[in-house]
Amino acid sequence: MASGTALIYDEEMTSHKLLWNDPICDIEVPERLSFSYEQLKCYHLVERCVCVPAREGSEEEILLVHSSEHLEVAKSTQTMNEEELKRVSGNYDAFFFHPSTYRCARIAVGAGLQLVDSVMSGKVCNGMALVRPPGHHSQRNAANGFCLFNNVAIAAEYAKRKYGLQRILIVDWDVHHGQGTQYIFEEDPSVLYFSWHRYEHQEFWPSLKESDYDAVGLGRGKGSNINLPWNKVGMGNSDYLAAFFHVLLPVAFEFDPELVLVSSGYDSGIGDPEGQMNATPDVFAHLTHFLMQLANGKLCVILEGGYHLKSLSESVCMTVKTLLGDPVPQITGEMAPCLSAIESIQNVRAAHKPYWKCLMYEDTSFLQNLSTKSHLLEKVNTNPSTEHESKITNKDEMVKVERFLELHMKNILFPVPPIKTAATIESEASAHLLPLSVRVVKEMDMNEVKALVSAFYADLVKEDETLLSLGSMLAVLDKILTKQVCNGIAESPTASVSVAVALRHSVRFGFQRVLCIFVGDMEIIPNTEDGRILMIHICEKQQSEKTNSKHYISLNWKEVRFTFIRSLVYVRMHRFEENFSSCYFSSSRRQSHSVKRVRRR
Repeated sequence: MASGTALIYDEEMTSHKLLWNDPICDIEVPERLSFSYEQLKCYHLVERCVCVPAREGSEEEILLVHSSEHLEVAKSTQTMNEEELKRVSGNYDAFFFHPSTYRCARIAVGAGLQLVDSVMSGKVCNGMALVRPPGHHSQRNAANGFCLFNNVAIAAEYAKRKYGLQRILIVDWDVHHGQGTQYIFEEDPSVLYFSWHRYEHQEFWPSLKESDYDAVGLGRGKGSNINLPWNKVGMGNSDYLAAFFHVLLPVAFEFDPELVLVSSGYDSGIGDPEGQMNATPDVFAHLTHFLMQLANGKLCVILEGGYHLKSLSESVCMTVKTLLGDPVPQITGEMAPCLSAIESIQNVRAAHKPYWKCLMYEDTSFLQNLSTKSHLLEKVNTNPSTEHESKITNKDEMVKVERFLELHMKNILFPVPPIKTAATIESEASAHLLPLSVRVVKEMDMNEVKALVSAFYADLVKEDETLLSLGSMLAVLDKILTKQVCNGIAESPTASVSVAVALRHSVRFGFQRVLCIFVGDMEIIPNTEDGRILMIHICEKQQSEKTNSKHYISLNWKEVRFTFIRSLVYVRMHRFEENFSSCYFSSSRRQSHSVKRVRRR
């Protein structure tokens, strides 16, 4: 089984740089790459990765998605002087050539292909390629928006041909629409392309009608192109998560990709002068974690944009930490998406309703009178005399964001416990069934369990069988609460009792928010009135004890049939940060089914 995370970086790609004054292109600087790599070293992430050397993409590989004319123009710039480079660059929208641009772009292409090969061959599980120039705006016959060759599109076409893949998902979380990638694959049903992007009703670059939600693909590719337009700035963590939960993930799981490629632009993060969004670096850890559940974990992240160096580098680090398997930090900020985000999400779902079963049976209709359209009438022409003042303000704002991120990262990052997963087992004969990464822990002493439980469930301490099962669960739970392990799994024949004790013990320990997911019927419904416990109860029968608390959510699967063997509870617990934990309880009567349920989703 593949393990490890690949990291691809070549300092030579920093030689591509702007040689003349251009206020549009001057943000695409070599430091974007070097600063990100240095931050990875600062977090000691480079040494934990499998460092894969970059290579140049061949002409044949570039021609997988680009025309020979485009390739020849790029090749010809290697010997040009500055005036000639400036003239050729002027033929394209927001692009600049340097004598080293062609070679750097070939290395960027090759880095993406090296990453695909490393993942598809099983040398690693996943990985990230730090590359420039970026690629997702580049079209078949034209450079565009800082991009010469479309690195991700070439990687997708290469993977299809070399490995015979029939379903590839491309997720583009850059703040600009990757119109180049859309044009290349819009008639290809084997590539599902998802892009969210700042749009503002076609006012924001690249200002294309086909960047809107109703551009769903062409011909056989209808339904395989998903555009989620952001019609206002300031989108934050909750908006990005809502987009994943309500659009991307349902469709992606139905599509069932064999490989996931990410056009990983971090100009959608806080402080970026292009995006003007408010998403913090920790959200990219969560987005990465969700994508790792697809394609058996085959995930290739390839850098695109990102122009606030601190925001960019911290977001890159959060992505790599998650690829390495570190626990994701607790998400911060307001958790309710804004009205404009909800409107965009609904329109995307309505547009794709005819093509995906997960959307087909919903009563979803298009929204025409969007809340942000009125703001277009209020826009006035920018006064040229305020341009200098605006730049100063932007610089001041960037410094403020740097200071904010310094504090923010200290608040969300905690030392990773030395053991990733703990487990208790009923017999030593079962130990060989566990992966090598799982540490077996000893059950808690009966007297300790009795003393602990008697504080809130005194009537239980008389039953030895109950105490034994609680000793197994509490041994794992205590390791998590005391930061010795990240997560764990325990087996217990007394499901409801284990739930009740685990929840009371976590709250008593000092946790303010505990999420509990219980699968199966419960004899006791935990008290959720104080808001410290959120209970998701998935059960077969309607519970006799009812509660009106918004923190208790019951989902009844009345048609489920079980054959009784014995009642089991599997407890899966994670420690995220100081005052939050989650538990997964599955009360099942078929052991093999229970084990499947506790695997990470």
